Amino acid sequence: MGKKLTKSSTNVVLTGTLAGIAEYFGIDPTIVRVIYVFLSFFFIGAPVLLYILLAIVIPRGPRNADRYGHNNPYYGRNNNWNEPKRERKKADKIDDDDWSDF
Repeated sequence: MGKKLTKSSTNVVLTGTLAGIAEYFGIDPTIVRVIYVFLSFFFIGAPVLLYILLAIVIPRGPRNADRYGHNNPYYGRNNNWNEPKRERKKADKIDDDDWSDF
């Protein structure tokens, strides 16, 4: 059985449509997104309508309910919710008599 074109469940920005297309063709999703942005500038409005159509037509891929589509390493590396809070840096005291420039 061949590959199926589905929305990405691991690299979601808006709906996962462009990342799903990139996964289908085996290329980086960022390249597909950049190409989409350039096409949006050149073909004023048509790629937006095409994206909406593809978001409706392309079926959703398998989804992990616990990660909400954010299974790529970026979210794991930059997740600092469980880290202890650091104390804020104290501001330096300023002498009020040192405002001679004004």
